[in-house]
Amino acid sequence: MVSSFTRLVSCAFALSLLYSCMLAPLAPPAVSNPDWARLKSDLEKLSTWELRGRVNVRYEGESYTPRINWQQERDDYAIRLWGTFNAGNTRITGKPGSVTLETDGRVSNARTPEKLILRELGYELPVSSLNYWIKGLPAPRPRAQLTFDEFNHLARIEQDGWLINYPDPRQYANISLPRRIEVSRSEKDIRLVFVGLNWTLD
Repeated sequence: MVSSFTRLVSCAFALSLLYSCMLAPLAPPAVSNPDWARLKSDLEKLSTWELRGRVNVRYEGESYTPRINWQQERDDYAIRLWGTFNAGNTRITGKPGSVTLETDGRVSNARTPEKLILRELGYELPVSSLNYWIKGLPAPRPRAQLTFDEFNHLARIEQDGWLINYPDPRQYANISLPRRIEVSRSEKDIRLVFVGLNWTLD
């Protein structure tokens, strides 16, 4: 007779396998990139995309790890954060000059996402620059210092007091995008770590 424990283990394994099959396949590690200028141009042209994952937010000694879904369509974006955060389910939608934040039935507006998020959630989230950093690009300004690894992948950006690390680039067709991003600033002990990022490209 099969023990209850064995049945439990078998059931857990089957559920785990089923869940794994439902997940999007993991993109392979990025190939060597001899031409940064070409990749930079391709990333700049990438204006419509979606990513899913988690982001560990640490701010002044407090830490939260919400799930994130970010949809970008040219200049318009929709960012959903849910799970463990200041708000249970937060949606940020924006376009140049106008941003809306919805959380717990409340709706707030502002001209920039940075001011809105700091006011409503109490955190600094550099969304305007993250639109570039998340893909592996420096923001247009101010001037950035770039560091590359031995495969000529962008490994680090230092810009506007922020440090952005890219330890795990992945290959999506002919373009490489990060699976993990570490964003930090020593002032106020701010650290954002995006993990398990899965990209859908248009």
